[in-house]
Amino acid sequence: MRFDELDSKLRQYEVANDRTIPPGFFVVARLDGRGFTRLTKETLDLEAPYDERFRDAMIETMMRLMDCGFRCVFAYAQSDEISLLFHPEDGTFDRKHRKWLSILAGEASAALSLAVNRHAVMDCRLSEMPSASTVVDYFSWRMEDASRNCLNSHCYWMLRKRGAGVDEATRSLCGLSTSAKHDMLFEAGVNFNDLPTWQKRGYAVRWSDYLKEGWNPVAGEQVMTVRRRLEVDMDLPQGEGLSEILTGLLEP
Repeated sequence: MRFDELDSKLRQYEVANDRTIPPGFFVVARLDGRGFTRLTKETLDLEAPYDERFRDAMIETMMRLMDCGFRCVFAYAQSDEISLLFHPEDGTFDRKHRKWLSILAGEASAALSLAVNRHAVMDCRLSEMPSASTVVDYFSWRMEDASRNCLNSHCYWMLRKRGAGVDEATRSLCGLSTSAKHDMLFEAGVNFNDLPTWQKRGYAVRWSDYLKEGWNPVAGEQVMTVRRRLEVDMDLPQGEGLSEILTGLLEP
């Protein structure tokens, strides 16, 4: 068979499940770590429940994802996950669903592996949302999950460091109310409200404009130009503050 005949015959199997993200939808990609419990607790031997070294590795990964060819406007991380918000007019790879999934997962896995100097894999899923308000709800949801994870993690590791085994610590927390967990930490000298914001709410990377002085050789004078750079936000607001940030990023 000639190449053209083979290509015509076999290409159809490769693209049989192709679909594109329809225009008008707001897209969020969520990347999750595969086997990260072992990676963070055994392979890397990180401090529990939170380690700034792993946080910084996630930030490096987020920065790569923000600048890898897509029109990504906001990256948010908590625990072992990263959520990416794309501008609604992003037409990268003709909005092919499979291309977005494969490239984002590959970029994240490669960047994180380099950052921690270990084999690290992240998978990817896409959420296609009908409105900006749904996008705000999504990130509010992930932020609430960050808060729950933070409270549970601090309680669990407090018990573990006091000598409780895995099963004992898990049973001790099973069925406890949020207020009871707060009281447990407080009795141990930890005020949940005083914990770092990045642990309780997660952290983000986004683009920021700044002025840079340069030289205009035609006019022969110093000029100020607007440039942009990636900035890390460790003190994310909740509620209206978060909504204002996100809706502002989604404007044309």
